[in-house]
Amino acid sequence: MSQATLSSSRVRHGLAPWARIAGLTVCALLTLGPVVWTVSTSLRTPAEAFDLPPQLIPSDPSTEAYRGVFDQIDVWLLALNSTLVTALIAVGQMITAGLAGYAFARLEFRFKKPLFGLVLATMMVPLQVTIVPVFLVLKSMSLTDTLLGLIIPAFPTAFGTFLMRQYFLGMPKDLGEAAMLDGAGPWRTFRSVYAPLAAPGLAIVGVLAFNYHWNEFFRPLILETSGQNYTLPLGLVSLQGNLGTGSISVVLAGVVLSMIPAVLVFVVGQRPLREGITSAGVNR
Repeated sequence: MSQATLSSSRVRHGLAPWARIAGLTVCALLTLGPVVWTVSTSLRTPAEAFDLPPQLIPSDPSTEAYRGVFDQIDVWLLALNSTLVTALIAVGQMITAGLAGYAFARLEFRFKKPLFGLVLATMMVPLQVTIVPVFLVLKSMSLTDTLLGLIIPAFPTAFGTFLMRQYFLGMPKDLGEAAMLDGAGPWRTFRSVYAPLAAPGLAIVGVLAFNYHWNEFFRPLILETSGQNYTLPLGLVSLQGNLGTGSISVVLAGVVLSMIPAVLVFVVGQRPLREGITSAGVNR
């Protein structure tokens, strides 16, 4: 290899780490920029929110906008509704995804592969296509305008089923066979052997479900009509006021408050989230 080639190779290898760092920095700024701007605007007075040119750091930070949020909407009731709905959906998806994933990975039954393909195909169907049939079914069961009507239809999860199937496929078959030799049936084998080992995968399903449904707006907008059943995203819309005449600072203060639980859940669950997705990706 010539000296010029060696020099060029050294330059490329020397620049590669810096190029990756620069690229990641740009991506971080693009991702965190709107969040920082939201927090900054929420700390301004309503008049300062329209200053030109805008300033990233408020000249006189104030929590007036946050007081305005609590004055205009019942934050505690909305947060309670959202917490109840998202927590139960997360638990429900962990149960259904664990059972379905185990069935598709370890049990043998007719039409298993076509059924699994059908489950994956539902991921390509947008929510807007199914919302009318779901609404009609819930109406026939008198579950519209109830929190239960938001919770039950969200239990099935195609992505969670796929993720848990990958988890169970990556586990040794010897564990299940040993349990069956000891007289354990499929349910006992799942409950005592495989489910404890799949705890990181189940945590992934729960964290993703919580973060998605905490911010969900479309289904609650269609299914809920009474203010006492509103979730937090629906309540925040009322901060905009009639024809969007509400204070921008108050609206963004409400957005910041709504982000806190989702951020906390993500921070607590980021380690199992990272490990679980990596493990599911390398299995099979």
